[in-house]
Amino acid sequence: MRRKSGRNPGGQPGHPGSTLALVDSPSKRLRHEPGPCSGCGADLSRAPEVGVERRQVFDLPPMTVQVTEHQLITRRCSCGATTCGTAPDGVRSPAQYGPRITAIILYLYVGQFLSKKRTAQALAELFGTPVSEGTVAAMTKRAAASLGGFLDQLTDRLSQAEVAGFDETGLRVAGSLHWVHCARTDKYTLITCHPKRGRKAMNDAGVLGRFSGVAVHDAWAPYDTYVDVKHQLCCAHALRELAAVADTAPPDAVWCWAEQAADALVAMQKLVTEALAAEDSNLDPDALGEQVALYRSAAQIGITQTAARTGKVMAKHNALARRLLGRQDDYLRFTDDWRVPADNNGSERDIRMIKLRQKVSGCLRTLTGAQQFCAIRSYLSTAAKHGKNFFEVLVMLTEGRPWLPAIP
Repeated sequence: MRRKSGRNPGGQPGHPGSTLALVDSPSKRLRHEPGPCSGCGADLSRAPEVGVERRQVFDLPPMTVQVTEHQLITRRCSCGATTCGTAPDGVRSPAQYGPRITAIILYLYVGQFLSKKRTAQALAELFGTPVSEGTVAAMTKRAAASLGGFLDQLTDRLSQAEVAGFDETGLRVAGSLHWVHCARTDKYTLITCHPKRGRKAMNDAGVLGRFSGVAVHDAWAPYDTYVDVKHQLCCAHALRELAAVADTAPPDAVWCWAEQAADALVAMQKLVTEALAAEDSNLDPDALGEQVALYRSAAQIGITQTAARTGKVMAKHNALARRLLGRQDDYLRFTDDWRVPADNNGSERDIRMIKLRQKVSGCLRTLTGAQQFCAIRSYLSTAAKHGKNFFEVLVMLTEGRPWLPAIP
C-alpha cells in the first residue's frame, strides 16, 4: 500500500548532484585576450594581467575506427624450411572486429536494450563501421559462451548465501510464454530463462536446490516446496494485496481490517529501519509487540468477515487473511533477523530490466538467444553491484578475460 512520502518532487536535500566540475588539467587551454579598454579605448596588449575566468567545455574528438594490420612474416631458413610468424591471441581472420567494437555492440544491445537493427545502425552512424544484425547475434553468442566459469562461480556463491531473493516473470520467446528466473543478493545476480515456471526451472537454475539460507520471495506456492530453507514472504506484495482489499470496503466504512494489517506491517518496517539507522541492537519490545498484536487481530477479523467466501473476491480475501495469520513468522522474520529485508523489491528491480528487451523487440526469437542474453545480463548486473561499469567489464569479456568478483 503506497503512501505519500510528504517530500517534494525532484532531488532531495543531501542528494549528491551530478553537475560538471572544472578539472585541474584540461586537454588543452585556449587564451582569449580582451580588445581595447572598455573605459578609454586604449590598447591592452602590454597591460598587466589581473585575473582570469576559467570556462571548460567537455566534448569528444571525432570518432574514427583505427585499423591495425598484423603481418605474419614467413622466412626461409638455409636448411630450406619456411617458418611463419604467429598471430596474437584473438586475431583469427583476415578481417575482423576488435574487442572494443565488440564491447560497444554488446553494451548497446544487451546493456542498453537496443534492437539488433538499431545497434547495427548506431555503429554505422557513430563510427562508420558497417555491422549486420547477424554479426550482433554472433557476438552475443560468443560473449555468452565465454561466461561459463563466471556463471559457475555465481551459482556457487548464491547457493551459499545467508539471504537471497528469488523472483520470476514471463517473457515471450519463439512466440510462446517462457519464464525468466532471478536469484540475487546485494552482490550477485543470476538471471536464467526456461520454458517452465515452477520447480523444474528453479532447480535447473542451480541455486534454490542447493540453498539453505533465508529465501525472500512472494507467496507463490512452489517456493514453499523447498523445506531446507527459511522463508521471508514479501511484505510489499502483501501491502498491495491489502490495498486491493481496502479498495473494496464500503465508502462510508470507518475501519477496515486490511488497512490495520497494512499499517502494522509498515510500522514494523519503520521500527527496524530506525533501529538499523541508530545502530541499536534491539527493537523496543513493547512497540513491536503492539504492532504484532494489531497485525494478528486484523488478520483474525479478516478471516471472520470473509468466512462465507461467497464469490471469488471474498474467497481471495479470506485466503489472504489466513495466509497473513498462518505464516506470520515468515512475514515478520525481518523483525527478528535484521539481515533479512522485509520485501523482495531487489529481485523485482533486477528482473524488471529483462522486460525492456520484450518491449523493444516484442519477443526473443529462440530460447538459446534468450539464455545468452540473460547470461550477459547476469554478468553486467553483478559487475555493477561491485562498482564496475558495463563497458569496462565488457571489454574484459571480449578480450577473453571475463571479470570475476573477488573471493569474499
